Amino acid sequence: MPTTRQYDLILVGGGIMSATFAVLLRQANPDLKMIVLERLDNVSMESSNAWNNAGTGHAALCELNYMPDDPSGNLPSAEKAISINQQFQESREFWSSLVKDGVLGEPETFIHSVPHMTFVQGAKDVSYLERRFKALKDQPLFAGIEFSKDFEQIAKWAPIMIEGRPSSEIAATRIEQGTDVDYGALTEQLFAWLKTKDVEVLTSHEVRALYRNNGLWQVAGKNTDSKFEFSSPRVFVGAGGWALKLLQKAKIKEINGYGTFPVSGHFFKTENPELVARHQAKVYSQAAVGAPPMSVPHLDTRVIDGKTSLLFGPFAGLNLKFLKNGSWLDLPASIRFGNIVSYLSVALKNFPLVIYLVKEIFKSSKQKLESLREFVPNAKTEDWQLYEAGQRAQVIKPVNGLGVLQFGTEVISSADGSIAGLLGASPGASVATRVMLDVATRMFPESQNAWMKGIANSVPSYGLKLNDDPSKARESLSATAKTLKLKA
Repeated sequence: MPTTRQYDLILVGGGIMSATFAVLLRQANPDLKMIVLERLDNVSMESSNAWNNAGTGHAALCELNYMPDDPSGNLPSAEKAISINQQFQESREFWSSLVKDGVLGEPETFIHSVPHMTFVQGAKDVSYLERRFKALKDQPLFAGIEFSKDFEQIAKWAPIMIEGRPSSEIAATRIEQGTDVDYGALTEQLFAWLKTKDVEVLTSHEVRALYRNNGLWQVAGKNTDSKFEFSSPRVFVGAGGWALKLLQKAKIKEINGYGTFPVSGHFFKTENPELVARHQAKVYSQAAVGAPPMSVPHLDTRVIDGKTSLLFGPFAGLNLKFLKNGSWLDLPASIRFGNIVSYLSVALKNFPLVIYLVKEIFKSSKQKLESLREFVPNAKTEDWQLYEAGQRAQVIKPVNGLGVLQFGTEVISSADGSIAGLLGASPGASVATRVMLDVATRMFPESQNAWMKGIANSVPSYGLKLNDDPSKARESLSATAKTLKLKA
């Protein structure tokens, strides 16, 4: 039987969420005894890895999911888009403070300015995008957003998307303050600092059991050589798609009814220097009918390990794994009496999604290239290579006795706050700072007053609404842009 060691907090999963949470807590309380357990042989190998995500600093600058027309064809308020933007700005503030404190290295090792654009075709979508632009252009957090229906103007913004395009009704928005973030590099730097601050980070440690005993959570599993077991009054599960399985093992009633819908993704990639030099933007469009929100097509400038490339995708697929390095039994093994109704109701209500995913699976290389050419009309086969990106597990949330497929990130915690976990995908990493601050208030409520001064220094807009105060919005955007070496 392995020896049990006790900690103040056990974090399961070596991604951006656990890294952010542990850094926030270490800064707030240097004496907190923490350990991080990662099942793979390195941190940042799943959704946080740069090649497994789009690297978009999700601030609702270009993503239409946060502000779609309602079923009647009317544009809702900008509240959701503003909320996402505020949360990303909090991440920028936190990263800025970490750069100043020497926790993070030079900003160009993990973040770059890349304009964010939205591109649409056809009268209906052009009308929608223009209405969206008018709703956002006077919002302080969206200052500088531009709109155009002119071919020549859009060609200046994204030339390879216009060259060879037949005359048609198109429109685009563009905003300079967009970013590309290498969340893998960011995560690795955070963990490197944590190791210097006496936080244990153990890789190749797969958690297989999670249960409560005498008021403490027991976290047990296996590493490459032997079994392990640790205990703590608090556990955070930042294990991506496996969070559902682990929270089910913990048997907290709050997880009842929840499920996850796994979707795999492939991207086209090019490192052709001519193409890369002529496209400097992240360009999002509308999702295909029946497609999951995370499958919105986009053509992205990426900077990974100092090298710039372009990605186009994703091409979604039906996959039973909850992680890229998961098991084909993940989905069936997650089905319980308490969530089977949620799964069945989502399957029945979202049959077009299943049809869409099946079609995606059987798309030929030629058909995928045709999809690319809807964005880049003159795309040549020899310039683009297809590769497998990360796995996403979209939240199935119980609502009124049925299941609802939900876009976003969902925190599940026990009533006493002793255990919490994260389900879902985008905006995920982009809003990690806000999510982890909210989790801290649930898990350490007695410490909030003592910690708030430090939090106010590192994330000054937390608890505020920047968009309600134009001067504070400008100040935050300008200050973080200066520290992170971004365009204001």
